[in-house]
Amino acid sequence: MPGQDLDKQPNYTIKLLNMEPGITQNRSLQNLVDAEEHPDVVVVTNRSIRDVTLRDWITVTILCFINLINYMDRFTLAGILTQIQDYYKITDSDGGLLQTAFILSYMIFAPIFGYLGDRYSRRAIMAFGVFLWSLTTFVGSFMDNFTWFVLFRALVGIGEASYSTIAPTIISDLFVKDVRSKMLAFFYFAIPVGSGLGYIVGSETAKALGAWQWGLRVTPILGAVAVVLIMFVLKDPDRGESEGAHHLCTTSWVEDIKDILKNPSFMLSTLGFTCVAFIAGALAWWGPKFIYLGIKLQPGNEDVQLSDVSYKFGIVAMISGLLGVPAGSFLAQALRERYRNIDPIICGCALLVSAPLVFLTCVTAKASTLTCYFFVFFAEISINLTWSIVADILLYVVVPTRRSSAEGFQLLVSHALGDAGSPYFIGIISDALRVILTSKLQSSSSVPTMTNGTIVAALQDIPSNSSNLIDFKALQYAIFTTCFVEVIGGVFFLITAMYIVKDRLKVEHAVKDVAVPSVSFSGSSSDVPKQF
Repeated sequence: MPGQDLDKQPNYTIKLLNMEPGITQNRSLQNLVDAEEHPDVVVVTNRSIRDVTLRDWITVTILCFINLINYMDRFTLAGILTQIQDYYKITDSDGGLLQTAFILSYMIFAPIFGYLGDRYSRRAIMAFGVFLWSLTTFVGSFMDNFTWFVLFRALVGIGEASYSTIAPTIISDLFVKDVRSKMLAFFYFAIPVGSGLGYIVGSETAKALGAWQWGLRVTPILGAVAVVLIMFVLKDPDRGESEGAHHLCTTSWVEDIKDILKNPSFMLSTLGFTCVAFIAGALAWWGPKFIYLGIKLQPGNEDVQLSDVSYKFGIVAMISGLLGVPAGSFLAQALRERYRNIDPIICGCALLVSAPLVFLTCVTAKASTLTCYFFVFFAEISINLTWSIVADILLYVVVPTRRSSAEGFQLLVSHALGDAGSPYFIGIISDALRVILTSKLQSSSSVPTMTNGTIVAALQDIPSNSSNLIDFKALQYAIFTTCFVEVIGGVFFLITAMYIVKDRLKVEHAVKDVAVPSVSFSGSSSDVPKQF
């Protein structure tokens, strides 16, 4: 019987025997045997989307629902930020500190939950986390003291860390290959949609009930529903179940981290994703307020409300997510067969395209609202292309028994150097520039010497007694820094493309329990996928 490429036969179950080194494995249909015939058989199930069971669909839907309310909760504050600042009488840097406190606790506990997720019941850990974040969000809404409010936001981060590190690994244990990519796109599609809903729910609930605190009391109710679904409905598969990796054993946490640190594709893609997190965190937190300040400077819009801007910004975020996340996954799946290293290339190009779009968003905010929303829409689409692809990269370059630890490590790095500090960083720059701009207006003395003359030029256009324009200019120049970070992130992803094929093959052969061959692909040259 002639050999066939079973990787393209989605309805077969392939049985790979652990053979002695040096013996070439037979890839023909003659390898289809009963699993019971050999105790060391490795089962690799390759299914199409039509073969997904109802129970698996329910599990993925539950995970997506929780991810949705996760990001709703995270960005509800951004939709009511100015009301919180007025209530507690805090500056931009203090406003950024709210998100930073949340992210700091989130990133610190992510590796801990990653370690636990590779060894203990993932269902119990997630239920605990969702319960904790729902409770602390609700209780925090009653805090009259800003310090206590910040503390409860930090506790929310601990709860959300338990879920974010574990949920993608459950998807990886249920599905393989393109089916996994589609499910990850479905899962990460909840990030921009949830973020957009957070702006809308926060601002509209606060507006309807007359107090910003009510905006924080919506997601805890949904969180209680999520806890019940996790405990009694969610399926928690065996680790590596979809890939037949039952022979893989859990190793020590130190060994896990050593292996992860030696993985160039994982480390480089994590650095690229860190830049994505930096940009997403800064824009999500300050975007509505920046556009609000720009619109307020336009003639006839002096009475514009932040709640209206947050609502529109949320709509833009949701639509860009609806288009961007699945588009990234679809593009990667369409090109993978032809170009083996296409995933990080798509991510790199997406960030390089997004950088000038963010710049144009900042430039046009004061001149034209429609043009500003146009550029922010396409900037967010470009950023959203990366979410599901980065998650897919992690899952196929890390072995199943280390994926939760890898998720935790990636969250630690990306948040520590990314969105943990970016809102606070932007706030600090904005406050510093506001002081410089204000002092210029109040004094006839020259502006302090700067190496960058663009800020000096900006000062010359500001008339006296223009506090709104000062706030706008200060925040505008602070947000410009994200453009440079996007370029750096794009470079990291493009370098990842040099290692991705080799690292993926290592994992595939570790799962199959065979040595990595010296030749990656066999067959005629026309069958071998190309590499950029």
